[in-house]
Amino acid sequence: MGDHHGRSSVNQQIHPEYMSGFGNGFESEALPGALPVGRNSPQQCPYGLYAEQISGSPFTAPRTTNERSWLYRIRPTVMHWGAFRKVDAGLWRTAPAPEVELPPAPLRWDPIPIPEEPLSFVEGIRTMTTAGDAGSQAGMGAHLYVATRSMQNEYFYNADGEMLVVPQEGALRIRTEFGNIDVAPGEIVVIPRGVKIAVELHGGPARGYVCENYGGAFTLPERGPIGANCLANQRDFLTPAAAYEDRDAPGTMLVKWGGSLWAAEIAHSPLDVVAWHGNYAPYKYDLRKFSPVGPILFDHADPSIFTVLTSPSETPGTANIDFVIFSDRWLVAENTFRPPWYHLNVMSEFMGLVYGVYDAKTGGGFRPGGASLHNTLLPHGPDIDAFEKASTVDLAPHKLEGTLAFMFETRFPQKVSRFAAETPALQAEYGTYGRKLAKHFDPTRPEARR
Repeated sequence: MGDHHGRSSVNQQIHPEYMSGFGNGFESEALPGALPVGRNSPQQCPYGLYAEQISGSPFTAPRTTNERSWLYRIRPTVMHWGAFRKVDAGLWRTAPAPEVELPPAPLRWDPIPIPEEPLSFVEGIRTMTTAGDAGSQAGMGAHLYVATRSMQNEYFYNADGEMLVVPQEGALRIRTEFGNIDVAPGEIVVIPRGVKIAVELHGGPARGYVCENYGGAFTLPERGPIGANCLANQRDFLTPAAAYEDRDAPGTMLVKWGGSLWAAEIAHSPLDVVAWHGNYAPYKYDLRKFSPVGPILFDHADPSIFTVLTSPSETPGTANIDFVIFSDRWLVAENTFRPPWYHLNVMSEFMGLVYGVYDAKTGGGFRPGGASLHNTLLPHGPDIDAFEKASTVDLAPHKLEGTLAFMFETRFPQKVSRFAAETPALQAEYGTYGRKLAKHFDPTRPEARR
């Protein structure tokens, strides 16, 4: 249970409290007896609270995919409302957003510099790609964020999509109406659509990645023949315990709805949920707790074996989005080219690097905070340095350490934003990196090259 810390309880909370598990039916109260027992909507709620339900799925969705939570709050959301005006969304774009058309080629970007100007988390979002159609609840947006100030009496929720946040530099405290979440590089946080937040910086400016999921909510992938264990385990996901703000002060409510950003002035904090129960809530996960599996004799497994979370589509086996990581692990396969092979995929891949070196790009051009895009059915694979080393190295067991890369992989082609196409961080020559590979073919030598 969360503790009561008065009118500014969240700000005084030194260490947020969490409950473990994925998709559980959680319950939490910041005041004893605030949570009704045996019913959801009594005639009068304890402490004079209002009952409010937030639904993340249609009412008639099957029980296994039905998502909803009951919130017991000081004021219902309709009181945190006002006359909304459309405001500048900055560099945030929503699919479909055909701003530019580029020739088909792999793309890669250097890290986006963190600016000097004061930017909140919302102001600092820079869309790199969009895919699908947010209005049809299919596809995604891949964004970078740079933040140099905390949100002060500013609150935000996204009605267009669920947000998976991947910090790369700088820690964040995300105050939500369900409770507080602290997240730092190496961890992720998922904010369901419609959940109100305020983002604070902990320890200086911050930079990272956001996957805006327009489709089905992220869930754990099926393990299939892997069985009951490994990959991401349910117990390692953490959901915040209730903590509330009872604060009367002028503020701004920002809502992303229909691809636009809207603002209204409010007179009190909307993070005023004293108790809640349900399975629709934000959560965090430490990616270093991912338990990878892979080939232990020969050949290379598909990257799907490293899926942490997946957003399902209406087509079985075809994800709307897969969130895949490449983290510390042992490489032991015999007589095997161990990095990813050369390939063309129907799925398109937006990749980022949190820290370390990605094993398929060892030439130094893919740096932490950077990004790459290998779109639908465009060729890609290891650069020349990675290929030559992996083709000739002694295949003793080798441990990849101090590395964390990831992919936002979707079934949709990704459209590049104008910002991504015109930023100086775009590496102009990356699309031709394959030309540096040497020709090794010799029809007189059927044996493998040594």
